[in-house]
This record gives sequence, structure tokens and C-alpha cells, in this order.
Amino acid sequence: MRRTSTILILSLLLIFSEMLMEACKKTDSVAGQGIGTTPLQLKVPQGFPPPQPLFADNPLTQEGFELGRRLFYEGKLSRDSNFPCASCHQQFAAFSTLDHPLSHGFNNQFTRRNAPGLFNLAWQSSFQWDGGVNHLEVQPLNPITSSNEMAMTIQEVLDRLKNDTRYPPMFKAAFGTEEINSQKMLKALSQFMGMMVSGNAKFDLVKRGQATFTIAEQSGYAIFKNKCATCHPEPLFTDNSFRNTGLAVDPVLNDSGRMSITKDPMDYLKFKVPSLRNIYKTQPYGHDGRFYSIGAVIDHYRTGVINTPTTDPKLRNGIPMTDEEKLDLSSFLRSLTDTTFIVDKRFTNPN
Repeated sequence: MRRTSTILILSLLLIFSEMLMEACKKTDSVAGQGIGTTPLQLKVPQGFPPPQPLFADNPLTQEGFELGRRLFYEGKLSRDSNFPCASCHQQFAAFSTLDHPLSHGFNNQFTRRNAPGLFNLAWQSSFQWDGGVNHLEVQPLNPITSSNEMAMTIQEVLDRLKNDTRYPPMFKAAFGTEEINSQKMLKALSQFMGMMVSGNAKFDLVKRGQATFTIAEQSGYAIFKNKCATCHPEPLFTDNSFRNTGLAVDPVLNDSGRMSITKDPMDYLKFKVPSLRNIYKTQPYGHDGRFYSIGAVIDHYRTGVINTPTTDPKLRNGIPMTDEEKLDLSSFLRSLTDTTFIVDKRFTNPN
């Protein structure tokens, strides 16, 4: 009898333990994804390395993604409602700013840097030209609160969202409650931006055996692998490092680059190596947008590199290249344009 009672008690304890664990799972679901959410999966293009664990604590859902998309295009995140995230990151320009060397902000102000294209962010562990942000969820705080960009405080943004009848239901759908706070807002934006994957350019089709390079593109690819791939390795076409590429300091902007974050003099004038994907959609080029054409960028590396103590050793002698090689390299770089990405309806304005 005692043995039976003991077994019965143990069984009841086991059942109670399982019920408690299930309740905890449901609580976690409410805190993380919400009840009844639709899971999404980050699709990794063929040949790409594993992404960063960007969504380990922020599970991807359709509802979170849609909330992030609306927030990305939401003017209420800026002081005068004229500068949503999308004002500086336009889809047709691979989410960069076409033809503007420097980003524009509140009250007709300019920022100090060119807006980079937004794609393949799930493979990055640092953000901004100087690497001053180390997680995508934190990145939006900088433009939202900068006086020359969106010029808001986070509390003001949250108050505006709470007073907009569209948002409480969307936050509830994504996160389980109508509560609107900064953590949920940033998680939703991160889901949207993290899903911006570009991996379907002609280059990718060639790699998958679905297309063929032209003679000029094939020649340019060989030149690229010989002269450029050290800093721009495929398939991401960036090594995400910080390098001084021999640019003269702009006397007005006086931008010290990575050194402004690390305070290390050896990081002076080092900026993040940008991806070459979609490069023909993201002009002008450079951290301050000083180059208006691909040809001008190539010419800088051919004859314009300035040697300083922090200039990258690989560039101290420039990159020798004939005019014909320059043309072929340009042809190859054009093959990195992902025409499906810049018209993908998942990333368009939902309004």
C-alpha cells in the first residue's frame, strides 16, 4: 500500500511539474511572440554562411514583421512626421538614399554620413560606418534620438503610437498584449529589417547554374577575385572589418571614423567595409558620399590613395588597373544587383 501511495504521489508531482512547465511556456509565448502568432523563417540563400543569432531572443513572426514594416514607414517616429526610417532608406535604392551624399534630417539639417543600404543585416555584428552599435535592435535608437535626424525622444514616440488606434491591436497581435514599450517597438523593427535578405542577383544565378556571365562580366569577376576580394569576399561582398582606404579628411565634417568609438588613434579614419551587393543602386559612395560613380571609386583606388599611419597596408600602393580592366570590373559589379529585392512587396510601404 505504501508503495502504491508513493507511486501515486510521484505521478501527481510529475503531472503538476509538466503543467507548470507548460504554463511557463505559455507565459514565455506571451512575452515573446504573443498568442496565436504565425512563425516566420529567415531564408538563408544558397552559399551564404550561417547568420548571426539575431532572433534568438526575438522569435520571427508574421505579426512582428508586419508591425516592424509599418513602424519603418511611420512618420510619427520623427519630430515633424516627415522623416520615417524609409525617408533615408528607400527600397528602389536597396534601402539607401539615392543621389544624396549625406542623409537629410529634421529642420533641413544634414547628417555627417551617407545612408548605407539595408540588406543582409542578419549577417552583421556591428552597425553604422564606425561600428558604434553592436545589435540591430539597438540601431534605430540612434537616428530616432539624433537632433539632426528624427529628433525625437523614445517616450515621445511611444506616446504617439499609444494615441494611434492602429497600433495597440498590432502590438497585441505580435506580442500578446496591447502594451506599447520601447523593447517591443525595437524588436518589431529588428524583425522587419533582419528579414531584408538580398541574394538573388545575376551573380547568384550564375553560382546556382541558372545564368551565365558575359565575357566582360567573367573577366571582371577574375579581376575582382585578384584585386578586391580580400576586403569584399563573396557571398556577402564585405568582411565587415574597419579600414582606412586612403581618403582625405573632409575639413568640414572632420569625421575620424572608428576612432570616435574606440578612442584608439590606430583606428583614425577607419570606416566599415560596405557590401558591394546592389552597388549600382546605392550611389553616391563612401562614408560621406563623396564619390558619385563606380568609376570614381575605382579611380581612387588606382591613383588616389593617400598614405597615413593608419592606411590599410593592402592599399598603400593603390590597386593597379588598366582602363579595360576597370570597365570589365564595372560590368561584374553590375551583376551584383538584385532586381527582385528592390521590388519585393514584402518590404514596401503598407500604408
